[in-house]
Amino acid sequence: MRNKKVLKLTITALMAALCYVAFTFLKIDITLPVGATAFHLGNTFCVLGALLLGGPLGGLAGAIGMGIGDVFAPRYILTAPKTIILKMTMGLMTGLFAHKIFKIRNLQGKELVIKTALSAAAGMVFNIIAEPIFGYIYYMYIIDMPDKAASALAKFNAATTSFNALLAVIISTILYVAIHKRYKNSKILEDIGPKYSDDSKPNKD
Repeated sequence: MRNKKVLKLTITALMAALCYVAFTFLKIDITLPVGATAFHLGNTFCVLGALLLGGPLGGLAGAIGMGIGDVFAPRYILTAPKTIILKMTMGLMTGLFAHKIFKIRNLQGKELVIKTALSAAAGMVFNIIAEPIFGYIYYMYIIDMPDKAASALAKFNAATTSFNALLAVIISTILYVAIHKRYKNSKILEDIGPKYSDDSKPNKD
């Protein structure tokens, strides 16, 4: 049991590091008169973390990795709390569909690909909807932006978020399916992922 906890912690830390690297270095910043937004790949590893580890740990990895990325970037530091909340919830939504509804760990072939993509899409659709709405409220009432500036920045964020979401769904699905095929006959995915109610054998460790 201790080894499984260490493995989960290690994978969570790895996903957080990948979120940070992808957000910090694999991005295109767009500076606007009212703030800044970016095209980036950080969401990809938040979603992949949720597919592998479950929603809570995947969301935590995204919140930590991209939250730190915001803190270390002067143009995004004020939005770090917003990022932490949205990435945590995005991971939870992905994990809900992946492991509670579809139970992707038990799937194979085309069904695995389709339901993994749908799980990733569920998290990203949430982000596409929540980012401009929550962002507008955050800019208006927390950062105290003027209404027009907050509205304009929220609209630009909606555009970049949609593009980022498409990349995240495609790349995270490809990566998860590849990992699933590689380790489907071992217990690694079961050890690092959430327990399913219909798992055939309970853990004895």
